[in-house]
Amino acid sequence: MPSILLVDDDPGIRDLVSDFLGRHGYDVTTAEDGSTMDRAIGKSQKPFDLVVLDLMMPGEHGLEIARRLAKPGGPAIIMLSAMGEDSDRIVGLEVGADDYLPKPCNPRELLARIRAVLRRRQEPAGDGAGVVAEFAGWRLDLVRRELTSPDGVLITLSDGEFSLLRVFVERPQQPLAREELLDLARGREADSYDRSIDVQISRLRRKLDGAMQSPSLSGAHAHDELIRTVRNEGYMFTPAVVRR
Repeated sequence: MPSILLVDDDPGIRDLVSDFLGRHGYDVTTAEDGSTMDRAIGKSQKPFDLVVLDLMMPGEHGLEIARRLAKPGGPAIIMLSAMGEDSDRIVGLEVGADDYLPKPCNPRELLARIRAVLRRRQEPAGDGAGVVAEFAGWRLDLVRRELTSPDGVLITLSDGEFSLLRVFVERPQQPLAREELLDLARGREADSYDRSIDVQISRLRRKLDGAMQSPSLSGAHAHDELIRTVRNEGYMFTPAVVRR
């Protein structure tokens, strides 16, 4: 039974959502703010699979909580907020959230998003041709979901960033349209008008390109552009990929 931690300062929302998710097979723990969330995590006998996190709460802000939770091996994060503007969604994704829903949201839509995020975390690593992908000095472990830079630094990836990078390494040197990336990375629940894929591509580019510009890195790949925009077609992952 997947375990979910619901963090929201509104008791009505906590009761409604936890009851709804509980009836659909989830083990739900609730917290009203960052402090009670920390206590719940400390008391839990196993790590939570996913955190549904309100943005606007008294005390520690939801974005700060998301930054603390977004780390390798941490839970998936879905943010909820009455602030539904695109800029707010982008900020939520920037700090490491895997998905973002504006309030009020339909509990069935939240359920679908939870299922999609957890399913992506449980998907097998590609076609069985190897569980490690190596490219331009990088190493992506598709089972441990770990990305290591050419100079040996472990790069933190959100669930959405990992899913996107996996699509790229499984289809290197092929132009991929935005809609195709959405479908491959997020599945049937993807909304063709969802701009979060653009945010995740931008974030992934910064992480890859930033490490490639490191002063400690030299050699043939030191200044390569790994994700290239292909005019009128989409995006292309430029390096050759070896699966081991």
